[in-house]
Amino acid sequence: MIQRVFSFVGQTIKNSEEDRANFDYSFQYSGKFYLMASPTIDSAWLSSPIKPFCKSLNVGEAHPADILPVLEAPVPFASDNSNAPQPPPLPSKNCTRTKYSERPLEYSVVPKETKDTWDNLFKKGYGADVCILTNEKSCVLAHSNVLSIASPVLANVLRLSKVKNGMRYIKIPGVPHGAVCMFIRFLYSSCYEEEELQKFVLHLIVLSHFYSIPSLKRVCICSLEQGWLTRENVIDVLQLARNCDAPRLAFICVRMVVKNFKSISLTEGWRAMRHANPALEQELVESVVEADTRKQERQRKMEEKKVYLQLYEAMEALLHICKDGCRTIGPRDKVLKGSQGACNFPACKGLETLVRHFSNCKTRVPGGCVHCKRMWQLLELHSRMCNEPDSCKVPLCRHFKEKMQQQSKKDETKWKVLVSKVIAAKNAVGSFSSRSKGLF
Repeated sequence: MIQRVFSFVGQTIKNSEEDRANFDYSFQYSGKFYLMASPTIDSAWLSSPIKPFCKSLNVGEAHPADILPVLEAPVPFASDNSNAPQPPPLPSKNCTRTKYSERPLEYSVVPKETKDTWDNLFKKGYGADVCILTNEKSCVLAHSNVLSIASPVLANVLRLSKVKNGMRYIKIPGVPHGAVCMFIRFLYSSCYEEEELQKFVLHLIVLSHFYSIPSLKRVCICSLEQGWLTRENVIDVLQLARNCDAPRLAFICVRMVVKNFKSISLTEGWRAMRHANPALEQELVESVVEADTRKQERQRKMEEKKVYLQLYEAMEALLHICKDGCRTIGPRDKVLKGSQGACNFPACKGLETLVRHFSNCKTRVPGGCVHCKRMWQLLELHSRMCNEPDSCKVPLCRHFKEKMQQQSKKDETKWKVLVSKVIAAKNAVGSFSSRSKGLF
């Protein structure tokens, strides 16, 4: 239960001292446990007297109101001039301002007619003075002014090209003719067909990087990141991303390889990469091994924290049983609730069974009974965590405090590590719960 009270006192700064109001606003917010053994620590006092423990336990079958002051409505100003004109009517819902804030920061409008004009200029080739030769011995007509403005690399290529009959001839080798057409069309109107983009996306990444067209490069990378990246092409995309300066895309590819290593290692792209770039294969294999190691380490730490948290819950339940009593077990001077009362301690049920066994077990020699040994460890752990041994109602708490002086340094170090980790688990849960409550 967390209660937050915020108060605001408003006071006018004019001559009148009657317009004062106080505002008070308040907020009021309103497992199953399997007892696990602590780490292997042999207690030196398994043969300690059990009678004090059995005699000390009875083993049997205002609401704050929210104050919300009511503010009086302001008294309308009474004017002596009855001939004052009426105020204009409020604007209707239809007369609303345009929400300019909803527009993007870099807002620009390019009409469809303008795009169509540039698209037709490329497709019809009217007044073209450049012929781009492709691998399929085909020619793509273009305009030198458009190419030079769109790409500084193409501007340099055109400057060094030879002119024949008023036409400049340049080559774009290594990519299909359709990819070249789509690339040049994008330089004119930034238009493209999605099917063609998906078909030539890898070639277009190379062209956009080589000829320095960042807008087309962003389009290709975004399309791959949002669904066009598959297990069949991820290796090819990874190599292109590294060669074409696309670190985010390369990271996504590596993450996909690590997640689906077994299936990707059987693809044709992986086999080709193994022969052409064995260093990359070794790097990817090491990434997979490192990811598996981190996953196992993370799971181990989670299981370890779970054990320490259960030990802390067991300490809380032990103190609850010995101090207040719970259901069918508790101090002799307390009235037991029986099975009717509900217990808020998750470890209480398991610890209750363990205490019942511990009080009736006849085998208490070292190595004789596993359950009794676990109970001894819990009692010793409580004694090491207890700050009030003189007034503590947990049996044998003061006895263990006195016996600590005779313990070896090695065992003392082990217990200190265990206590520190249990307290750390308690603090972690407490800080998390406080942050969670603070959000509401």
